[in-house]
Amino acid sequence: MFKYTSNTLKKVEDIYRMSGYIIRYEKGNFKSGYCILETKKVVVVNKYYDIEARINCLIEILPEIDINEEALSPEQKKFLEK
Repeated sequence: MFKYTSNTLKKVEDIYRMSGYIIRYEKGNFKSGYCILETKKVVVVNKYYDIEARINCLIEILPEIDINEEALSPEQKKFLEK
């Protein structure tokens, strides 16, 4: 398991960045707390979420996006497996 810290959030965000995705924190009318713009590789997460909710949203989205595992460092791959 992992801790819900800003360092963990940064690790998850780095996985997205290495796969070519942009993460934006904005307010919006999305009921799930996030929105994925697949053609533009943008993920929008509710800006009012705390760190734990942001991490959970980003982890929930991971299976839905194309992750470029070749671009990830060994540390990032290990974190992704968790």
